[in-house]
Amino acid sequence: MALEIVASAKPAKASRLIGCGLSAVLFLGLLTVVLIGAEVGMNNLIQAMILAMIPAPFYIAVALWLDRFEAEPTRLLVYAFVWGAAGAIFISYVLNTLFGAVVAQTQSGDAANRLMAVISAPVVEEVSKGLALFTLFFWQRDEFDNITDGIVYAALVALGFAMVENFLYYGRALSEGTETATQTFILRGIIAPFSHPLFTAMTGIGLGWAQQSGKKTVRWIGPLLGLAAAILLHSLWNLSATISGEVFLGIYVIVMMPAFLGVGIVVFFSLKREGRIIRQHLSSDMAEGRLTEEEYNALGRSVQRMRRSWRALRRGGPTSWRACRRFHQTASELAFHRWRVERDQMQPTDQLRQIELYHLAALQQLRQNIR
Repeated sequence: MALEIVASAKPAKASRLIGCGLSAVLFLGLLTVVLIGAEVGMNNLIQAMILAMIPAPFYIAVALWLDRFEAEPTRLLVYAFVWGAAGAIFISYVLNTLFGAVVAQTQSGDAANRLMAVISAPVVEEVSKGLALFTLFFWQRDEFDNITDGIVYAALVALGFAMVENFLYYGRALSEGTETATQTFILRGIIAPFSHPLFTAMTGIGLGWAQQSGKKTVRWIGPLLGLAAAILLHSLWNLSATISGEVFLGIYVIVMMPAFLGVGIVVFFSLKREGRIIRQHLSSDMAEGRLTEEEYNALGRSVQRMRRSWRALRRGGPTSWRACRRFHQTASELAFHRWRVERDQMQPTDQLRQIELYHLAALQQLRQNIR
């Protein structure tokens, strides 16, 4: 995790640009909600928003829980979610609607809907969601270290997208009656809430693989393969839904569940790798007495981190607990800073030394707060 030494280091112009961009994206999201409301009706829209928002905090918490070693900055997580819920959903709504209108001129209604679901939606939606990931990959390289980061960012983008998309699907279902609305909620909110995060996770994995690999070919091929896999899975999912319930169930069991399990396995090994990086790049601090053996052993293992945080809470209250969590975060940032310097073969500079010294000083201060 890159260190923000002082907030004033960021140019005011950049801050204003980011603020304007966020405002524009939020406006597009509001415009999308207005368009959905015009289609399904205001009463149905309000009910649909409630249904879509109820499970969202739980799924967001699960996504954030994955990032247990080196949590990403809150501002970037918010950016990812807002882009999915506003920017990506607006682009997809407009382009899919235009595609459907054009195809409807030459195809029947059912054929046009099928083409939109199988061709337009997967490409448009995965590319629009992937824009946030590619932006983070190039713009915030120090905050996008590996596959875990890619999956977490992808999950936040996709959850924001799926939540607002459900405004539309739940609103349409409510207009058809309570029974249809219940079935739609069970399908999209309970049985398959992971569909969009699963698709977009492919793009995140490709970008994370490219970031942590030292091979130039992987840095080019990884993102493209990830995006292609996201589009393919999304298209297969939509295609199965247009054929029959039996085919949909078969694809769900044979393809989607194993793919979801595969992402879980990838996360497991990615977290193991993060633990090794932390232990490797903090071993000198333990040898030189800047970290105790107990602190060093806990930093590279998530279970021991949780135990240490819980002990700090019991003995010192919320202040000690927050200091302990920040201690773990700062130590992880230091380890990954050293790893990036080694990976990219950076030459020592005053800025790199300042980052190193800042982290070391922060660790000493936080240790006092824990005690």
